Amino acid sequence: MIHGLSRDDSALLFQSNEEPGLSHLPVIVGMGGVNPAGRTSGHQAFRRTVLDALPEDEQAQTLLGLAAMMRLADAQADGAWHDADGHPIDAATLVERTRQRVLDHTLIRRIEDPRFNAEGLPANRRATLALDAPLTFRVRRRQLPDDLPPTWQVREIDRRNMEVTVPAGEMDVMLPETRPAQVRAAGQLPSGFEPSRFYRSVHHPRGLSMAIFAASDCLGDSGLTWDELRDRLDPDQVAVYAGNSIGQLDDEGWGGLLKSFVSGKRATSKQMPLGYGQMPADFLNAYVLGSVGGTGAALGACASFLYNLRLGVDDIRAGRRRVVMVGTSDAPITPEIIEGFRAMGALADDDSLRALDALELLTDADYQRACRPFARNCGFTMGESSQFLMLMDDALALEVGANLLGSVPDVFVNADGWKRSISAPGIGNYITLGKAASLVRDMLGENALRHRTFLHAHGTSTPKNRVTESHVFDLVAQAHGIEDWPVTAIKAFVGHSQGGAAGDQLASALGSFAHDLLPGIPTLDAVADDVHTDRLRFFRDPLAFEADAAFINAKGFGGNNATGVVLSPSVTERLLTARHGEAAMNDWRARRETTRENAAAYFRDADRGHFAPRYRFGEGVLEGPELDVSDDAIHIPGYARPVSLAVDNPFGRLDDGEDS
Repeated sequence: MIHGLSRDDSALLFQSNEEPGLSHLPVIVGMGGVNPAGRTSGHQAFRRTVLDALPEDEQAQTLLGLAAMMRLADAQADGAWHDADGHPIDAATLVERTRQRVLDHTLIRRIEDPRFNAEGLPANRRATLALDAPLTFRVRRRQLPDDLPPTWQVREIDRRNMEVTVPAGEMDVMLPETRPAQVRAAGQLPSGFEPSRFYRSVHHPRGLSMAIFAASDCLGDSGLTWDELRDRLDPDQVAVYAGNSIGQLDDEGWGGLLKSFVSGKRATSKQMPLGYGQMPADFLNAYVLGSVGGTGAALGACASFLYNLRLGVDDIRAGRRRVVMVGTSDAPITPEIIEGFRAMGALADDDSLRALDALELLTDADYQRACRPFARNCGFTMGESSQFLMLMDDALALEVGANLLGSVPDVFVNADGWKRSISAPGIGNYITLGKAASLVRDMLGENALRHRTFLHAHGTSTPKNRVTESHVFDLVAQAHGIEDWPVTAIKAFVGHSQGGAAGDQLASALGSFAHDLLPGIPTLDAVADDVHTDRLRFFRDPLAFEADAAFINAKGFGGNNATGVVLSPSVTERLLTARHGEAAMNDWRARRETTRENAAAYFRDADRGHFAPRYRFGEGVLEGPELDVSDDAIHIPGYARPVSLAVDNPFGRLDDGEDS
């Protein structure tokens, strides 16, 4: 049991919250993940984005944690530090020695994959050879095509080798070549950090390894023991909603599968199943949580994280689930994906960056400034990220002594309607942000909306986005009498992680609540002339700001618009006090101490670079004959409580005349 309450207490407390017309409040009790700024738990990644505004001790803590994560240093259990060569070193000296490398090899920077640099991207070029005379060559037997051209003459040399003669004439071939990368900037995970090395990963695509790490990081951040928490619940009261926007397209997933024929490599049995977009949820259910509850993935291009968050919020508000893991995991920094977006004209390529600043050559510093939301810009910068949240209904959170990071009362989703092209922005975002602002006004009042909220912009760094999104913000601000609405854009630091973009924004917003700081837009030398600025506040340096709520905005490709409302921990506590009373809150605060101690122990290990992701391959596997099935419940071996088969029937009952 958790913190001294029995399962019967849990059921009573949950029922007491079911007042007519009052939804359960989805509260955030854990966050985890990894992106180019570092680890999500404990707000490490957030601290990297406001580093210079932090006190010196927090700067040192952040830099030490990143150095350990990047394998530049290691710390023993007693806190003694060693450098990368294993030599003892004091913390202050370590920070001094590694600081610049940490700064240079986190956030957006030159792509570190050598294929994107001088060596060039491997490719093939179609060609037709005109043979003036017969061509004879030797080849291994297994390398010959199964279907030989009818004009080829083949002679066996020995068991392994064949001689082929091609008559004079034309011969179609593919000639290997390398092509210079036209895009060389991206938001990559910190150099040296490989999530797959911390668990028994066997040919897992990068995005799925990131998901395993991120979900485990979320559990560690929560300070709760998952097995104990699961034992308190009907297994069907848990759900996982997670995915990504384009699947796993590296060589271990669909990328390798789709290239297999033309590259001469064999497709493997894992590439097809591991490429699916909902696979992050499947991996969590099968290998991290052991969940048999609700599952799925909602795909909405760049708004996918908020689409999945909406599923979790709706489940908890309606009382269908009590715990939901929500997230995304995208690893799109591959030559093919980057070339696809470049061909669309969406990316900040090298030529465009040079033209933007009238440069002859790009330096590393120029690549670090590639993403410039709301400034003069030329396209977005690709990023990779995995972000997860653990949501609970408010009653359960109080019962188990969960730490409250904030709450999500609602997420709004609207399409664009009629469009000039599928990629052009439309009108749906005005609806989503308008609804979100109205909700905050109704919950917290006009003064809070006008003076204690901020906008986490989608902020892609494209010329079209800077105009259209700023107009959405300006028009909604005008409608509500807002005169100086702070706007931040996290993509300036970490790039655009596609479906996970809003996860980066939301994790940053939780960091702002914890530190009362808003990250600036450091690449904003000047706001572009066509940006709507009358009622908006743009800033380069971190801004001290105490917020009651944040708006997480997403403008997805194809017209997938979403805006999520996130309330601060202090506002969340006030709401829970009004719903449950001061006595219940005092009991919760006492139980929360143990949770915070557990989380602090996890942070200490993580800051030393010691990670042990939860990955349970092949454990507890069950099949149908092992279940105990009755007409009202299913008992599953290994699960403390049965799955209730009682369902809500809102349609009434027809009498079939057979009941006695």
